[in-house]
Amino acid sequence: MEREEEIKNIEDEIRRTKYNKATQYHVGQLKAKLAKLREEVVIKKSPKGGKTYSIRKSGDATVLLVGFPSVGKSTLLNSITSAESKTGEYEFTTLDVIPGVMEYNSSRIQILDIPGVVSGASTGKGRGKEILSVVRNADLILIMIDRIEQIGVIERELYNSGFRPNQRKPDVIIKKTDRGGVKVSSAVKLKKIDRRMVQVVINERGIHNAEILIREDLTLDRLIDSTCKNRVYVKSIVIYNKVDLLSKEERERIPKDFFQISSLKGEGIEQLKRRIWDSLELMRIYMKKTGKPPDMEKPLIIRKGSKVSDVAERIHKDFERNLDFARIWGPSARFDGQKVGGERILKDRDIVELHME
Repeated sequence: MEREEEIKNIEDEIRRTKYNKATQYHVGQLKAKLAKLREEVVIKKSPKGGKTYSIRKSGDATVLLVGFPSVGKSTLLNSITSAESKTGEYEFTTLDVIPGVMEYNSSRIQILDIPGVVSGASTGKGRGKEILSVVRNADLILIMIDRIEQIGVIERELYNSGFRPNQRKPDVIIKKTDRGGVKVSSAVKLKKIDRRMVQVVINERGIHNAEILIREDLTLDRLIDSTCKNRVYVKSIVIYNKVDLLSKEERERIPKDFFQISSLKGEGIEQLKRRIWDSLELMRIYMKKTGKPPDMEKPLIIRKGSKVSDVAERIHKDFERNLDFARIWGPSARFDGQKVGGERILKDRDIVELHME
């Protein structure tokens, strides 16, 4: 039996089975088996000579545009970057991955317009597996729609392929052992699953000896996710395009957390750039050499929460090893030129002067 057929049969059985105390462990076993099969489908190699969509990450971050064909991804890409993606009001305009660079707050953010995702992409339809493989390298996913019913299809394809947009990784530690069976301990009270369910899922995933520490009140699905290697936890923004074609009443019915734009008319584009910047959690650090003014033209772009030592390492590995101290000016400094160590956490627009041993 082909994996795709086996997946469909298990999905049908899960839908037919009423979830209650008598069936919960059977459903748990089915879901764990389903996760394993989907994982095998996703990592299965493409046929020899087949088209692939491998793109080297560049710039300070990578953002992907995901959506159905002809929702306006190419038009948006052209609006926010220097790329020139072929556009047209018909499906499959984008025949390959089109890269562009969005320059914002002195950063260079790589934006990739990938071929339109269609229903069934997670099982390979329309070269879906190759398309979704590109998504795994993203720092942020822009899910673009122009009809509300599209979001369910796209989220399902992403979910079935192992993506967990806007979710954090389950707080579970699984340490495989040579013997002793599966030992489960938890740091919190488990209200949604019990230890027997953990045993059922872990055994179905092929783990028979392990020490498991659970540090959150898991659902069954998040328990299964904790056992999978192909899960990708990434931020996402849902963009509703072509709102210029909607009435006021139709726009008011769009969920509040959806970002409304018209890529053709330019409505909401600047606000979207800001939203992308904020979601990526980037910040600007201006470097200063001793006895000279800081370079306020070309900041170093790093992630929020970065420390002085991270800045030193970005410049050169030897700088991080030989760092003695730094002086800082700006939002995180108590006073101008404050002397700090490598562990000091920086803020956006800080000025940093590194001193070596």
